[in-house]
Amino acid sequence: MNYTYMVKCADGTLYTGWTTCLQKRLKAHNEGRDGAKYTKSKRPVELVYYEGFATKEEAMQREYRIKQLTRAEKKKLIEF
Repeated sequence: MNYTYMVKCADGTLYTGWTTCLQKRLKAHNEGRDGAKYTKSKRPVELVYYEGFATKEEAMQREYRIKQLTRAEKKKLIEF
């Protein structure tokens, strides 16, 4: 399974990415190793949203579409 996910950083910002394992990816973000450069200085992060997809391509396309949203639109997505 492939996932598109969104985490809330300690400073309140949102980060969107994709992964094949949510647990490992969150651990990497929070440990500051193999996580995104963006989240390294904004720890801890908290998972606030995710979607599952059959293929990597679908997950990456959804990641791209979410990154095009405004902060307000992302917050609405999280609320569902």
